[in-house]
Amino acid sequence: MELPNYLMDTNAVIDYLGKKLPPVGMNFMDDVVDEIPNVSIVTKIEVLGFNAPTEHYQLLTNFMDDAVILELTSDVVNMCIRIRQRYRTKLPDAIIAATALVHDCVLISRNISDFKNIAGLQVINPYNLPL
Repeated sequence: MELPNYLMDTNAVIDYLGKKLPPVGMNFMDDVVDEIPNVSIVTKIEVLGFNAPTEHYQLLTNFMDDAVILELTSDVVNMCIRIRQRYRTKLPDAIIAATALVHDCVLISRNISDFKNIAGLQVINPYNLPL
């Protein structure tokens, strides 16, 4: 069975790599990562901009090297503008939401409240998956 396209939010990347998710969340994320994960350019900036110890930074860098980084395109910028006009969304979250919408991805994030009102955006919380 082919998985839908997923976009991993920054917190999903960090929690997955830190093995902080419950077992069902880790199994789900293992499947997503096995299919080559998608992340927004904002997530790459946030994850690699974190001041991590060298051994952790290498893990983060390796993950980003293996991921598909979805860049800031004109379509993403235009969608982001519409999201910012319609909703009170912080710029990084608006870019991530716009990236998911433009690329027809389901967003994986534990911060459901940051994205819950954005029309058309599907969000999965890896902490609240059914058993």
